Amino acid sequence: MRLPLTPSQTIGPFYHHALSWPDGPQVVPAGTAGRIWIRGRVFDGAGDAVTDALVETWQSDPDGRFGHPDDPRGPVPGFRGYGRCATDASGAYGILTLKPGRVPTCDGELQAPHLDVSVFSRGLLHRAVTRIYFADEQEANADDPVLWGSVDPSLRQTLIAERSDDGYTFDIHLQGEHETVFFRL
Repeated sequence: MRLPLTPSQTIGPFYHHALSWPDGPQVVPAGTAGRIWIRGRVFDGAGDAVTDALVETWQSDPDGRFGHPDDPRGPVPGFRGYGRCATDASGAYGILTLKPGRVPTCDGELQAPHLDVSVFSRGLLHRAVTRIYFADEQEANADDPVLWGSVDPSLRQTLIAERSDDGYTFDIHLQGEHETVFFRL
């Protein structure tokens, strides 16, 4: 007997509480040299703050190594590469990390420093996936095969984080006039 598939459902409000953990936004321990904050807000299509989103990041360390067993070079001690932060009442999130290094594609091309980002929120059937690039990496950004090879030139700015006092600012717009570029996986 073959049972029918369960229909897709939007991400429920439970994930906001069930998927967070105390170290979630801290990719590196406090006191780590060179640490930076990636801060921003998540907005819906009407420009209102999304107060129950969850922002996940995955990235390399400053030398382009991943905190994963499949990276033969091994990670920097104390560097997870993975962060998770729930938005607050104003839609804000923050990830304490190190600026990532350049990593190769499967074809060996170097990608610009970036964070891979997933956004979970009410009303989404699947996570929204994007990247964060850095405004002060103009030369590397111009050579990035994803940013320059796959993204419409008029939309590239939606993937660029701007420098702030203690790191970078990157707002995520799920829809609307300033919609962030999202990728299909």
